Amino acid sequence: MPSMEHVAHPQQRAFNPYTENGGTILAIAGADFTVIAGDTRQSEGYSIQTRYAPKVFRLTDRAVLAVNGFAADGNMFVKKVKQRLEWYRHAHAKDMPLRAIARLIQTMLYAQRFFPYYVYNILGGIEDDGTGAVYSFDPVGSYEREACRAAGAAQSLVQPFLDNQIYFKNQQAAPGQTHPSHLPLPDVLSIVIDSFTSATERHIEVGDGLEMYIVLAKGRNTQGMESLHGVQELSSKLDGERVFVVRRELKKD
Repeated sequence: MPSMEHVAHPQQRAFNPYTENGGTILAIAGADFTVIAGDTRQSEGYSIQTRYAPKVFRLTDRAVLAVNGFAADGNMFVKKVKQRLEWYRHAHAKDMPLRAIARLIQTMLYAQRFFPYYVYNILGGIEDDGTGAVYSFDPVGSYEREACRAAGAAQSLVQPFLDNQIYFKNQQAAPGQTHPSHLPLPDVLSIVIDSFTSATERHIEVGDGLEMYIVLAKGRNTQGMESLHGVQELSSKLDGERVFVVRRELKKD
């Protein structure tokens, strides 16, 4: 007869539906533009599952969403956000404003707070007044508008760099001068590229490819993008806000 000793002690069964899939995302807002970027590596532990898993998605001509964390939850969440935006477009014959998209995302995340989407979201784009904006979210919907934000595996490496270069933390302005409130587009693009290049060198979960989405306000020209190669426009119309994507290689080791 089998021993019954184990029956006298409680047996714990653990179920964890979540996992971390690496990667890093960031966004920086300018005076009349926003840059949203993410790498394309998807990994689990020491295994690379794929070298091309996009983390940045165009929602409308004025809004781009970057998601990072548990890849399955991220893909499902983006799918549901796009569905809600399509319903809005059919009902109102126009795209939802950026501020309203931010509140929509907050509501959707908070509704799932007891079994949350394990993703960190960064929404970037152009507000109704033509200014660039970045909204960052935690997995249960707490959010705020910021000038820049990084999230993901290399957040601890990238965010201090952005604090120094965008917010000018620990930098003294030259005598008689002040720090600019917004950087020009070429400087922002250089900061984004340098952020991912350095993060790839120091973090095994970041690499393979870089996707940068550039959202320009209505009436703004493409000045500052001349040095970029392989720029692809994703805008649905040319007389409003415009969206561009630039893809670059990162280290693959």
